[in-house]
Amino acid sequence: MTSVGDRLSSAPAAALRALWSARTWRTTTHLVTGLVIGLVSFVVVLVLVVVTLGLAPTLIGAALALGLLLVINRALTSLQRSRFAAFLDLRIPRPEPSTHAGPMVHRMLHKLRAGSTWRQLGYHVLAGVFGVLAGGIAITVWSGGLALAPAIIYGQAWDGTGLAGAASLTVAGLVLLFAAPWVARTLAAADAAIAQALLSTESTEELTQRIAALAASREGAVDAADAERRRIERDLHDGAQQRLTSLAMNLGIAHAGLTDAPKPAKDAIAHAHAEAKQALVELRELVRGMHPAVLDDRGLDAALSALAARSPVPVRLDVHVPERAAPEVEAVAYFVVSEALTNATTHADASRIDVHVGAVQNRLHVTVTDDGSGGADPARGTGLHGLSKRMRSVDGTLSIDSPTGGPTTLTAEMPCAL
Repeated sequence: MTSVGDRLSSAPAAALRALWSARTWRTTTHLVTGLVIGLVSFVVVLVLVVVTLGLAPTLIGAALALGLLLVINRALTSLQRSRFAAFLDLRIPRPEPSTHAGPMVHRMLHKLRAGSTWRQLGYHVLAGVFGVLAGGIAITVWSGGLALAPAIIYGQAWDGTGLAGAASLTVAGLVLLFAAPWVARTLAAADAAIAQALLSTESTEELTQRIAALAASREGAVDAADAERRRIERDLHDGAQQRLTSLAMNLGIAHAGLTDAPKPAKDAIAHAHAEAKQALVELRELVRGMHPAVLDDRGLDAALSALAARSPVPVRLDVHVPERAAPEVEAVAYFVVSEALTNATTHADASRIDVHVGAVQNRLHVTVTDDGSGGADPARGTGLHGLSKRMRSVDGTLSIDSPTGGPTTLTAEMPCAL
């Protein structure tokens, strides 16, 4: 256990080590460079602000000066972040890259409305005051200590009073020298606190930027998945489906033409013909379920009408959508109705299905109701669970009301535009 005496005896050693420690000289260098950079940034930012305001009546001149101010603000911010990383090992978070598109004027206005821009400009103005003050204090303390510490040497040519005064100056110099590392560290810590408050993004702003980036990434993933489904559908339609059609036709011709063939051979050809036709039907259903071409060509109303016409259970369809929704949203709405019709037909033993699709306040509402036996549960791993995932991909919601004995009502709501 360390005694009080040991701690007291180690204090001078720690003070001596602090004089030439790497941390001390990094913080001192940080403050000195902050003095220079802060003074330059203060002058440049203020001059550009004054020029921008002065050229406001010309509009074009003000816009050019403002654009230059935003560019220099970004460059100065990067320089300051690099300074903190190099000397204090402090990584100040950078904001997410802006995804705002459009003309340059719109991007400039978007940048001006961002709170981070004004906080950064505020730091560069404040750095001209605090940076100069902190750097000046650090330089004064170090230079004062170095100048006064050897004063006792010059007292050899003085009388007793002069020697005493020189000794006092030496003591003051030593105090300044031993205090300099802690003064530098304190000022650097204050500078770091200010920089973290003004140069980094706020938590809410950072969260907003992160949400925007994730939304853009998700939209890209949805687009890529949709494009891949279309490619597979096209390949199946132009390749495997055409080959199966040709095979079924050839088998049909063979079965009709080989009248004198042995009965086992004729039966085998007939069976192969039936299997080929059934495979063709299943492939067509698979292709249609992936992404029907009519959905792209004629919209959701026509695609759902074709879906209802193929249903073995009578479907009453009501579609009121004044404008077409985003392609991804239409695809999800189509799959919702398709899955609901399949479940009502194969699992619920329904005799009637009502489908209503409408748009209210830029939200697409889909409601499917059947008079079947009910008991539908997405948690049992049916296609309804997959529908819930599809709905989340477009920021939609899916709810199911299916008591035992029916009826079952499936309600989906999603934005018309992504």
